[in-house]
Order: sequence, then C-alpha cells, then structure tokens
Amino acid sequence: MRTLSLFEEERLTLPKSIELSVESLRHYGSFYKHWAIAFSGGKDSSATVTLVAHLIETGHIPKPESLTILYADTRQELPPLHTSALNILAALRDRLQPLFNEGCFVTHVVLPELDHRYFVYMLGRGVPPPSNTFRWCTPKLKVMSMERELEALRQERGEKFLMLTGVRVGESAARDQRIAVSCTKDGGECGQGWFQQSTSNAIADTLAPIVHWRVCHVWDWLLHADLELGFPTFEIARVYGQDVSDGEEPINARTGCIGCPLVQRDAALDRVIAQPEWAYLKPLEKLRPLYWEVKKPQYRHRKHGEVNKDGSLAAKQNRLGPLHMDARRWMLEQVLGIQAEVNQATRALGKPELSLINDEELARIKELIAANTYPEKWDGTEPKGNEWLPEILSDGSIQPLLFNEL
Repeated sequence: MRTLSLFEEERLTLPKSIELSVESLRHYGSFYKHWAIAFSGGKDSSATVTLVAHLIETGHIPKPESLTILYADTRQELPPLHTSALNILAALRDRLQPLFNEGCFVTHVVLPELDHRYFVYMLGRGVPPPSNTFRWCTPKLKVMSMERELEALRQERGEKFLMLTGVRVGESAARDQRIAVSCTKDGGECGQGWFQQSTSNAIADTLAPIVHWRVCHVWDWLLHADLELGFPTFEIARVYGQDVSDGEEPINARTGCIGCPLVQRDAALDRVIAQPEWAYLKPLEKLRPLYWEVKKPQYRHRKHGEVNKDGSLAAKQNRLGPLHMDARRWMLEQVLGIQAEVNQATRALGKPELSLINDEELARIKELIAANTYPEKWDGTEPKGNEWLPEILSDGSIQPLLFNEL
C-alpha cells in the first residue's frame, strides 16, 4: 500500500462517494417527512435526482412521506438539454409514482412569470440583455419562480421540508467559497453531504448529497444510470461534449442559456451544433451577436439632466438605459426570423419545433410595446443613446457642443 505524502489524501471512488451520499440522506432525511429536489437538467442535478430515485427504488434509503421534483424551465435551455430533462421527469414518474401514496410524488415544471420571461422582459419592457454587471437573468428566470413554488409547497405541506440540490465542490470557485463560508455558520456541515439548517418557520432546510463527488463520478454515474438503470441520462454527456462510452476523459464543462451574453464564447452551443443530429440548430449562433449589438447606444435611451428626489443632479449623467421602441421591434423581428429558420429545418427533419418566443409571449410583447411600457424611471421621452448632447457639469452648468453631428 502506497504511503501518502503530507500533501495527499486517498481519493474517493464512486462507490465510496455513493456510500457517503446514502449516509447523509439517511441521517438528515430522517428528520423530514417531505422532500423536494431542485432539478435544472444539468449534469449535477440530473445525477442527484436519478441517484435519489435509485436509492429509494432499491430501499437503500427510506422514502419520505412525499417527494416533489421541481424542474426550473427558464425557456432558454439548449434544446437537447430541455428534451433530456423532460424525458428524465417522465422516467421518474413511471418509476416512483407507484411507490408513493396518491398525490405524494409530484414532478412540476416551474416557469417564470410571463412578464419575467427572457424575451418578454427584454422586448416588452425594454430591459437590455443581461451582462456581468447587470445579471438580471438568473433571478428573473430561475430564482424568483423557484422561490414562489417553494413557498407554495411549504404552505401545502404545512411544515418545513428538506430541499435536495446538486451543489458540488469544484463546480466553480465562487461556489466553493460559498460552501466554505456556509460550513462555519447556520448549522452548516460538510463531508457526508452539505447540510444547511434554518429557522423553524423557514421554507426548507437544504442538503447537497453529492457535494463531495468528483466530476468524473458524475459522468460515471450518468453513464451507469443510462446503460444499467434505464434512466435517459446519456444525452447530457453528449451535450456537455463528453463521449464517456469511448473512454474520453471527462472535463468540468459548463452550459448556460442559448447564446449566453455573459460569456466570451458559447462553447455549449458550439458543442451541440457540432453533433450531426443537432446541426440544424446552427442559426442559434446569431443570437449572441444580436444581444451584443443591441447593447450599443444607438438602440437605447439615455438620461440627460437627471435629478435626484431632492433636486440635486444625479451622479451618473448620460447613463444608457432601456431599448427604445424601434430597437425592440427590430430585435423581435430578428429573433422570430432565427426561430423560423430553425423550424424550417425541424419540419424537414421531423424534429420538435423550437420555441424561443411562443404565442403567449409574443402577444404579451406586442401588448407591452403598444402600451409604451418602460422600466421604472423611464418613459421613452429620453434622448436616444447616440444623440449628441451638451455636457452637464457637476455644478449644474452646461457645456455646449463645440460642433454638431454631421
């Protein structure tokens, strides 16, 4: 047996990682009659939900009185991942519903409120595409809708429940830091699952049963869950760019929304359209440049002479704001054109149609535009961002333009 150095430790195997997950679920799960699982369709949450289902099926962990699977559908997921998530939900219903009393096993697709959906919020209200300094997408598309469902679930169950998540050390440096901090306060514990306990009147306590899993364990489990246990998880590896069946070394890949404007390169979409069966999605590559384009001043309004409530000049004069109406109508036409281009191919190939903007969302966008809807503190009378304007100095004086725009 090899002697470990001062800077080494024995690396966990997948069976040992599963054993630790079982211990955490048995221990912490025993304190709650009702469980819920947050499911995003990504690799970690898919590993979590299929692991828990398998452990309940095989009796390795006692089943709770009720189990609710909440799938956060942002309507911006890569189409293959969205299809995979719905297939997993269907498999979970087929396999787990017979094990629970009627109404005690539920899978629920959680959608954002209509006015908070990506294109409705952007084109109906005029909010520019998200950025790393104005990241409105995550709270609007996922967090707020999930919180709404969790509050409703808490009222329905009448008591605090256990929320299972796919949080894992090594998923990102920022997340690792949050885990390290949380493990020192509020009853947080790590090791055999990361557990966070809150007050008695809170919605739920949280357990991350695979927090200690290495990324290779996640890929190995997803392959095992598909080939040996019958869960439809293999497509997830292909979307992330893995071919684990051929022994390819897995990487810690990340995916985001279609054409995510927060990254320099949409590697996830690149990997998808590189697969022959998904090559018809190539027109989606036009979305990201479109998002970057409409952030430019000529597509937006600008504040000029803005004052605070006390009458003093606002600190950030000439700040750019929402998309103006012409920009919204133009962008809507571009997005619908991309959708139509993809769906022309889907009809020829017999594939499911793509829905970037569905009929309900399109009607709401048009309704908001017709009502001249703008974000708070904007009304559309502001100058456009590319207009030449005199400079307003901090003392309130105005520096006239030295020359006019040609």
